[in-house]
This record gives sequence, structure tokens and C-alpha cells, in this order.
Amino acid sequence: MNNKQWILSKRPVNKLSSNNFDWVESEVEVIKDGEFLVKNLFLSFDPAQYDWMQETESYVEPVKIGEVMRAVSVAQVIESNHDKFKKGDILQGSFGWQEYAVSDGKSGYMRPFRIPRDVPITAPLGILGNTGLTAYFGLIKVGKPKQGDVVLVSGAAGSTGSVVGQIAKIMGCRVIGTAGGSEKCKWLTRELGFDAAIDYKSEDLNSALKKHCPNGVNIVFDNVGGEFLSESLLHIAEKARIVLCGAISSVGKAQSSISISNYMSLVIKRAKMEGFISMDFIQDAPPAIDKIKNWINEGKLIYREDIVEGLENAPSTLLRLFSGKNRGKQLLKLADPE
Repeated sequence: MNNKQWILSKRPVNKLSSNNFDWVESEVEVIKDGEFLVKNLFLSFDPAQYDWMQETESYVEPVKIGEVMRAVSVAQVIESNHDKFKKGDILQGSFGWQEYAVSDGKSGYMRPFRIPRDVPITAPLGILGNTGLTAYFGLIKVGKPKQGDVVLVSGAAGSTGSVVGQIAKIMGCRVIGTAGGSEKCKWLTRELGFDAAIDYKSEDLNSALKKHCPNGVNIVFDNVGGEFLSESLLHIAEKARIVLCGAISSVGKAQSSISISNYMSLVIKRAKMEGFISMDFIQDAPPAIDKIKNWINEGKLIYREDIVEGLENAPSTLLRLFSGKNRGKQLLKLADPE
């Protein structure tokens, strides 16, 4: 069988584009003892993939030039010489931008595991996977919300931000989100239960925060960085917690050109600013996933998936994350399970 793949051909310098990848075809490897062959069904797209393309120090090794682009996916085992994984099993793993992948069940960014039969096949890529866990751990473990806290979420209409805001509401907090465009803002307030939404494309952030947070913000959950982070520091309350999850506004910019202002507010307000990744708390994942599942079943937490189809569209699907086109968790469908 031939295997269609997208490989990383060059690292993005100033701007991510489809030209950073090459479309290639190669023969599917013959599996050895202790290996299995999977067919990818769905690929997950996350802002972290941009960081994986950079040759800089991070929590994982960068993707090498000439390697298949890294991605977490849902796949089905179609051939196996492995004791643990059998033909027909539906797995989650790091199988990359390709139709087929060979695995030994041990190596790679993420060790594969079976997806429970009682959850939607795509849920482990989003709400019951890294997206949901990032929102849960960042807010609960780092933000430490208390009832009555004011929580400000940037990128609130994104897959992570939308879950953060809903969990904060479950915790009894007042929640304000920022998003681009009136449609996204209406979704936050009318469907997700946010107390207020700020359209950063048409509203002045400083004025809007004075209006919606007159007594200050207790928790800032930041997915954007840059100007938003600097402005938000002017509105923090005493003992505020600033949770750094991402900085999507800095994509395509040199690290040396990214700055933050108003940081003395951290001193004046005796506040704490802390970054994290979900893997820091991975030992607590099972009970966290159970809580998220219960909230979904109780109707307290809703999520949205944005699904594009066709492996040929992988580069343009990744670009959707950085142009604000996606509505919820960005996925790419390659095939249905057999």
C-alpha cells in the first residue's frame, strides 16, 4: 500500500504557511514482531503544533526537517503483531499527518491507548483529551478558583477557552471572555453562559474591562499573550492568579520582539503569574475526565467541534487556528472506522 504523508520541509520564520510542508507518498512499512499498523481516522490540530515546528527548547523535541508532521490522532488498527493491540481496535496516539502509521506502542510523543466504547470517537482529541484537561488543570490547579471570583478568559471562543469559562461558571465564578467578532461573543453569552464577552476587534479592551470588572479580576486565563496580557495586568485584583496557557498572538514573531508591559502590577497587587502544560498533572487525568464527562451528561458543559475533511487539507486546517476561522475544537477527518 502507498502511504500519503505531509512532511515538514522548512521551519516557519516570520509566518506559518502551507509552503512549510511537502506532500509525499511512500510504501507502507511491513510490521515486525511487537508492532502494529493503524489507519488514521481523525487528526487533532492545536496551537502547540507551531511550537513543535520551531528549533527551540521546549517540553518536547521539535519535529525534524523531513519528518512526518506531528499530530495526535484517532486511528484504527488494521494489522497487528502486538500482544496488546488487536485488529479493529480504535486508538488515540501520536500518528502524524499521514494515512497509515506503524507503532510499537512505546515510542513517539504519546503512547497509544484504546478509546473507551462509551465516548464519541472524536472526544478524546478534544473535550475528553488534551483540550479538556488543559482547561481543567489550568483553571483548577493553577488558577484555584473560589466562588465569587471574577475570571477573565482570552481566546474564549476557542476550544480551550470556551471550556475554561464554563468550568469557571460551574465553580460559581463571574466570567468575562474576549473573542473576535459579534458572532463569537453572542455564542459565549447566549449558549455557554458567560456573564459578558468583549469583542477585541471592535471594543477597547481597557474601557470594557473597567465596565465589566470594576473591582478587578481574580483570575486571568490567557491563551493570547501580547497586548491582551499587558492590558489585563492593569485590572487585576489583589492576590490575582494569571494563568499562562498560550500566546497565539506571538505566532510568526521572533521571541526577542515579544514584550510585556505593566508587570509591576504583579508586585503592587501581590499577584502570581504561572505557566503550565497539561502533562504536569497527567496523574490526575482519570478523575478529571470523569468530572468533565459528568458535567457534559448533566448539561452543564457543552463543546463544539470544527471538522474539515481530507488529508490534503492538513496544512490549511492548521492555518485556520491562527486566523480565527475555527469554531471550537479543530479536527480533520480522514476516514470512517471499519
